[in-house]
Amino acid sequence: MSTSKTIKSALISVFHKNGLAPIVQKLNELNVTIYSTGGTEKFIKELGIDVVPVEDVTSYPSILGGRVKTLHPKIFGGILNRQDHQGDVAEMKEYNIPQLDLVIVDLYPFEKTVASGAAEEAIVEKIDIGGISLIRASAKNFKDTFTVSSMEQYDAFLEILSEGKGETSMEQRKKFAAKSFNVSSHYDTAIFNYFNEDEVVFKASETTSKVLRYGENPHQKGYFFGNLDAMFDKLHGKELSYNNLLDVDAAVNLMNEFIGEAPTFAVLKHNNACGFAQRNTIKQAYVDALAGDPVSAFGGVLIANKEIDAETAAEIHKLFCEVVIAPSYSDEALATLKGKKNRVLLIQKSTELPVQNVRTALNGLLVQDKDSKTDTLDDLTYATNTKPSESELKDLLFASKICKHTKSNTIVFTKNNQLLASGTGQTSRVDALNQAIEKANNFGFDLKGAVMASDAFFPFPDCVEIADKAGIKSIIQPGGSIKDHLSIDYCNTHNLSMVITGTRHFKH
Repeated sequence: MSTSKTIKSALISVFHKNGLAPIVQKLNELNVTIYSTGGTEKFIKELGIDVVPVEDVTSYPSILGGRVKTLHPKIFGGILNRQDHQGDVAEMKEYNIPQLDLVIVDLYPFEKTVASGAAEEAIVEKIDIGGISLIRASAKNFKDTFTVSSMEQYDAFLEILSEGKGETSMEQRKKFAAKSFNVSSHYDTAIFNYFNEDEVVFKASETTSKVLRYGENPHQKGYFFGNLDAMFDKLHGKELSYNNLLDVDAAVNLMNEFIGEAPTFAVLKHNNACGFAQRNTIKQAYVDALAGDPVSAFGGVLIANKEIDAETAAEIHKLFCEVVIAPSYSDEALATLKGKKNRVLLIQKSTELPVQNVRTALNGLLVQDKDSKTDTLDDLTYATNTKPSESELKDLLFASKICKHTKSNTIVFTKNNQLLASGTGQTSRVDALNQAIEKANNFGFDLKGAVMASDAFFPFPDCVEIADKAGIKSIIQPGGSIKDHLSIDYCNTHNLSMVITGTRHFKH
């Protein structure tokens, strides 16, 4: 028995009519009977094409302000009947139900209405009832019925319609049924998340996706779910990889701490800042950021909070880097940076980022609020007899911002708005501290007068003692250990200043 079906009748009722006209014209050319209602019916008539009003089938007008139009047994019977089922065939004849071989229906723009800031009454009216019911019914009966559930599917369907001259295969119908259930499940998820206030459940749906070259390693598949075009304008370079995207995410979140501040530049590698500086010009900020660790900068991701000009671009061009991100570039800068064909150049747009972190764990998911807390002067408790100077306070808060975005356990050294070194992702805080000291020494930085930030408390005074001997004279840390007094006592004995924020910034 053939599984191909010829479209002889169609129900069309859509909110978005862009791109619909060629489909309607092709259906008319194929002598397909078209049923419709409301604005779509009017649209089809204006094309000069015959259309049967749904009301003529149901003997009911559109009622309740348009809330009920297509919810009727004669419509759903025409969609859901099984053409190879004798009982269904008999009932279709008994009740004079027209066969519907094709359903083209989309949904009211619920998400766009929510995003517009509309009042709840307007949002509720954009919860589609008839449309989503028609989509589900048609997709369920894919053996006999073809479903087109969004305007994004118009072109693909028109190609099938034209090439097959109205004939469709089981494979095509099932493929579009899957697309339809994707549309309907995404829609219901958006509605639930709008209404939900008390239920502790995780529901997320993202219909925009990108297949990556591979995952973290070449033997792993990788995908990105989200709309990168809303986040960046890509000006040049190869496709972003899985690892690129992780670094870009880390870079964006870090630089968001410095939006609106003086020219600031960061160099990231494996999600951590290996160079960071804030200066009077973006060029000097880059030069001083690179000085923090010119070795790790190789193949890194660069990000600026100001336009990249020609002079800065000339300096960047000397370095092999994977990605450069900035709010804008001068024409001369772009001409220089495009000199490397694979270098990715991005303009960062102002985009609202997710407020939660989601990751897989064991046989489920871990979800948490993002660490949106930035330590400020008002948060500080002065724990020691010696108080930090004004310049030290600025460096302490500067260091705290970087520390917050560095993998734990971490220690960060800064001086004069420059990252001198950091110890990242170590299993002990002492190891992180020693790593930072070694890196600072390797790249010729004098730690005398520098400050230190720690992402978590010091359970013992060993870290402040090691830091003191390295030249550190001011420390910022969250506190919270039952042995805080040991580190504070050491600072008081050796004339170090320490401030406590009260907020831990673990990052795993």
